[in-house]
Amino acid sequence: MSEQPPQSPGSPQPPPSGGEPGTPTPPPPSAQQPGGYGAPPPGPGPQPGGYAAYGAQPAGYGPGAMRPEDERTWGMLAHVSAILGALVALSFIGPLIVLLVQGQKSQFVRRQAVEALNFQITTYIAAIVSFVLIFVLIGFILLPIVGILWLVLTIMAAVAANRGEDYRYPFNIRLIK
Repeated sequence: MSEQPPQSPGSPQPPPSGGEPGTPTPPPPSAQQPGGYGAPPPGPGPQPGGYAAYGAQPAGYGPGAMRPEDERTWGMLAHVSAILGALVALSFIGPLIVLLVQGQKSQFVRRQAVEALNFQITTYIAAIVSFVLIFVLIGFILLPIVGILWLVLTIMAAVAANRGEDYRYPFNIRLIK
């Protein structure tokens, strides 16, 4: 004979087994009330009250996956790091680091880092061509235009990535896929 778990006063009593034929026996109160006697331990999903079990990751996130907020932040950093890298004349280093460090964790971050890296390479080529053209005087006009477009488009890309949008530069030599 199996023992019934202790019941609190005022809780509904299950009918004894062997009741009227054709009537289902309700489950024991421990199965009806979360956290009751004999209830399974809390799993990794949401718990009563809307809280996740201690140490559990939210649904949809596995090892190495990124939350959407983190994806947007890293996507933005792929573009902004180019501006910081330009201070030492190596604007492609920032997007390259983001690509290598976070590119495997998120397809969005990878796309943004690759786009930023390709744009930095494109602007390097345009700056070198403009510098060479200084000797025929047209470079004096082209070099500032390249610099202003580089800054404006990089900021626009960072803002778009921070909103979670895929940004594609209007002109870009896509060397890295």
